Parts: sequence; C-alpha cells; structure tokens
Amino acid sequence: MGAGHAHRLYRHGHSPVHTLPPHTKLAAVLCFVIVVVSTPREAMWAFALYAALLAAVAYAARVPAAFLLKRLLIEIPFVAFAVLMPFVAQGERVDVLGMSLSVNGLWGAWNVLAKGTLGVAASVLLASTTELRELLLGLQRLKLPPLLVQIASFMIRYGDVITDEMRRMKIARESRGFEASGVRHWGVLAKSAGALFIRSYERGERVHLAMVSRGYAGSMPVIDDVSASRAQWSYALTLPCAALVVCLLGWVL
Repeated sequence: MGAGHAHRLYRHGHSPVHTLPPHTKLAAVLCFVIVVVSTPREAMWAFALYAALLAAVAYAARVPAAFLLKRLLIEIPFVAFAVLMPFVAQGERVDVLGMSLSVNGLWGAWNVLAKGTLGVAASVLLASTTELRELLLGLQRLKLPPLLVQIASFMIRYGDVITDEMRRMKIARESRGFEASGVRHWGVLAKSAGALFIRSYERGERVHLAMVSRGYAGSMPVIDDVSASRAQWSYALTLPCAALVVCLLGWVL
C-alpha cells in the first residue's frame, strides 16, 4: 500500500516525532483533540497551555513556526463563522467598541476559534511529520475498517491523476483561444466538468479490471507493517496525557 509520493504538508526530517510509528501519532492526536474539546470554554488559561504543548511538539519535530502558521490558513472559513456569532446570537448583550454583541455569541466564538485552531494545528503537525503511506498503514494498524482504508488510499493515489487531467483540459481550452471571463462561458466549463467525470469513471473501471486480473479479491496486500514499543507509545502519549491533566484542572479550578 503506497501513496506514490510525499504530500505537500509533509516536511522531511529525522526528528524523534518523525520516527514515531504512525498509529501512535494518530492515537495521540485523536486523544489530544478529544481532551481539548472536553475542556470548559471558560478556562482560557488551559487553551494557552495546550498551545504551549503543541509549540513544544513543533520544536521537537523541528517544524518552523512559519510553516505551521501558513498551513493554519485552512481554518479561515471557521474564523469567519466565529466572527459572526457575537452579532447573530441571542441573549444578553454587551457593548464593545460601540457595537452591541451577544455574550453567548462571544463565548461561542471563543470556543470555536480556540478549539478549532488547536485541532487544526495538531492535525497539521501530524501531517507534517508523517508521510501519506505511513498514515494509511497507521489507520490499518488501528483496525480502521479495511474498506475505508482502501477508499482513502485510492483517493490519495489518484487525486493527482485527476488534477493532471484537469490541467491538460485547461491547456487544451486555452490553446483554442478560450478564456473564462463571464457567465456565458459557464456552459463550456460545465461540459468540461462532465467530460472530466466521464474520463475519471472510465479510468476507474480500467484500474479495477487491471486489479482484478492481477488477483484483487477485495483487500489490498500489506507490503509493510509497523509496530510500536512501549517506550514509543509512552513518548507519543505524553501530549494527550499532559493535556488531560490541564483539562482536569480546568474543570476543578
């Protein structure tokens, strides 16, 4: 099972975080996100400590802050949603800089922004220290349903193929003088999307027939397997365990 090549989020390195087995990192990130989501929104100091924990992981993984912050831009839609919440939420109102804002909306915006940012940052750190092929092996090691792992594998493997097909179609249109500059060109783009769908479907049929002719019976062979020692599990679970302590303090204090 392979992914072909490293994805754009991956940053090659030989840090202790890079060398951890993928399923230990997947489990650690999942547990960390669950702990963060379970933290009361009023414990603002707890989220600052979570950010410090992630910064420590980034430092151990030798992931630059600029690299991490650039990848965090993916959460901009959630930030926009959080910004609107104080204006549209109901309940008690408070004046801030001459604007009437909802107290519940402010707390909700903070809750979404803090927990969403920490979750995205943890996911980016996972992706930047783990290759796609290793992630798939890790999911398989964690006993995720094999069908889901295969679907993810094919999506990753052929995503670039479909993107390449789109690029070639775009070049073909432009070589014939086409430029999408208005609504009247949407018909051409729609036909291109339909042609891309048909080509992708036909390619999938050919790939499936090729796999069946080579003995495919519904499951992919495991070319390589990964295992983790007790020490590696302990090292990987340091992050969620430390976060759990912070979460408990957040509920108690």
